Amino acid sequence: MASERKFSRILTELDSRRSRHLYRHTRVADSPQQPHMTIDGKPMLVFCSNDYLGLANHPDMIRAFQQAANTYGVGSGAAHLVNGHSRPHQQLEEALAEFTGRERALLFSTGYMANLGVANALLASRHDVVYADRLNHASLVDAGLLAGAKLVRYPHNDTSSLGKRLKETPPNLPLSGEGQEGSAARTRLIMTDGVFSMDGDVAPVRELARLAREHDAWLMVDDAHGIGVLGETGAGLLEAEGLNQMDVPILMGTLGKALGTAGAFVAGSHDLIEYLIQTARTWIYTTAQPPAVAAATLASLHLVQTESWRREHLQVLIRQFRQGAEQLGLPLMASDTPIQPILVGSSEQAMAMSSRLEKSGILVTAIRPPTVPADTARLRVTLSAAHTVEDVERLLEALGRNPS
Repeated sequence: MASERKFSRILTELDSRRSRHLYRHTRVADSPQQPHMTIDGKPMLVFCSNDYLGLANHPDMIRAFQQAANTYGVGSGAAHLVNGHSRPHQQLEEALAEFTGRERALLFSTGYMANLGVANALLASRHDVVYADRLNHASLVDAGLLAGAKLVRYPHNDTSSLGKRLKETPPNLPLSGEGQEGSAARTRLIMTDGVFSMDGDVAPVRELARLAREHDAWLMVDDAHGIGVLGETGAGLLEAEGLNQMDVPILMGTLGKALGTAGAFVAGSHDLIEYLIQTARTWIYTTAQPPAVAAATLASLHLVQTESWRREHLQVLIRQFRQGAEQLGLPLMASDTPIQPILVGSSEQAMAMSSRLEKSGILVTAIRPPTVPADTARLRVTLSAAHTVEDVERLLEALGRNPS
């Protein structure tokens, strides 16, 4: 009886999610990450991967991975500070720093751990404040919450509102035990996505940089969906906007999206990275990623910088899809990135559209609350440089047959 009571809340929540069309389940892939895959035993044309440059299955990266595995084995065996930091890790950190125009870079096992690690290291007390865009990725939201600082969320991309909130929380606090103003600094951290993962639009990073300078706050940009895709060399949104390390002191990027491997990094000044090495718990107390993954990422970085045609082709596909979708009258969101959401509204309708496309052999994931706000369920179409014009035309034809 007691056991039944213990699970009753869990079972009730599961039933509730089913009834609200919010239940999720995994699919099983039997092929590499690429546009044409075998999923749950069926051939599918996939438009829901974050492999924006089509590198996850590139032969150069596979070869680099295999060669490094032959040399270093599979697992790293320990944390970076013990004996898990291999030569490929060191080479990749140096290459990422150069790629992003920063003094140093530090590898993390995931983007989630990178965001938590930075916030936890910089925000030391309940008097500290983190300012977060309301549409930030869950890892940035959790980073602010788990750090124990005051979390202030501002309306999406509303820099005027952010400016007012910064003025409401000045950087100086009274010294403990004294009734007068002192010089105890309050740490303030602005955290934002670079490219917002569910909307596809970008943060106003130039204005954010200005506000951070004006109010003596840290600025951290999570450019998970911009690295590899945006900028002349693919170094991301900050390169595209002409912002350097002084403008944006903390850059986080992931390796599992456009770069096609796994893991993440934080790039910044020498002192910042040294401080994270000493204090970021999610880096200190985690086994390092496999050396072979680092070696494969080095190969990926080379491809990103030397094969600019991938970004050029991606832009062609983005224009093709947006023009076609507009002709069909589909409610697209404002995005010039590979993330092209079709705003549907209800979770039930989004699931129905996704199901109809799946019956046509096309996989596009329905994104529902709590990933997105209530009544903003959508089909999150993502494009890859590995897609062809014919692939996109097939998707548009299917959407035309089942517009809603």
